[in-house]
Amino acid sequence: MLTHSVEAIAALTGVFFYRKYRNTSTRYFIYFLVYIILLEKSGSYTRYVRPDRFLEFLLGTVIQKNYWMFTIGWTVVSAMFFGFYYRKILENEAFKKVIKYTSYAFLLFSLSYILLHWDAFFNMFFPVIKVSGGIVVLLCTVFYFFETLQSDKILTFYKSVNFYISIAIFIWFLVITPMVFFDKYTSYDPLVYERDWNYIRLRSLVFLSCNIFMYLTFTFALIWCKPEND
Repeated sequence: MLTHSVEAIAALTGVFFYRKYRNTSTRYFIYFLVYIILLEKSGSYTRYVRPDRFLEFLLGTVIQKNYWMFTIGWTVVSAMFFGFYYRKILENEAFKKVIKYTSYAFLLFSLSYILLHWDAFFNMFFPVIKVSGGIVVLLCTVFYFFETLQSDKILTFYKSVNFYISIAIFIWFLVITPMVFFDKYTSYDPLVYERDWNYIRLRSLVFLSCNIFMYLTFTFALIWCKPEND
C-alpha cells in the first residue's frame, strides 16, 4: 500500500501540474508515471491466481505468474523510456548517439534473450536483462550529470526537474540492480510457500525505502521546479 500510494501521489501530481510542463520534455515523464500505475495494477492479478479466487483458472498456465509482464513492462520499457527521455533533454550530440545505440542494442539483446529462453520467461526474472537495463539507465544519468557539470546549468541545477529525476533514478537503480542476483531466493509457487522469508522481508524493506525516496523526490520536483526549455 505504501509503494502504491507514493506511486499514485507522483502520478497524480504530474497530471495536476501537466499544464505547467506540457511544452517541455517533462510531459513524457508524466506519461511514464501514469504508465507505471497502470502496469502495477495490471501486474497485481497474481494475487487472485489462487485456489478459490476468481483467477484460479490460470493455475497451471504460463501466465499464472507475472514475471513476463514485469520483464517486458518494467525492465525493458523503463530502460527504453529513459533512453528516449535523456535523448530529449541532453544537448551533447555524442552523448545522445551513445544512448541511442546502447538502447537499441539493449532492446535487441533483450528480445533475443527472451526468445532463446522462452519457457523461463514465464517463470523467472532474467538477471542479465535487469542488469543490462540498469546500465542503460545509469549511463543516461551519468551523461546528464557530466553535461550539467560542464555547462552553465550547474549554477541553477537545484531548480531543474531533470536533476531531481536523475538523482532519484540513479540511486534507485544503483541500489536495486545488484539485488537481482538474489531473486532466486524469492521465487514462488502459488501452492508452495517454502521460501527464504528473512531475505524476502529484507528485500521488501529495501524496495520500499527506495520506492518511497524515488517517488517522493519526483513529487517534490514536479511541484517545486519550473519548466525548462528543451
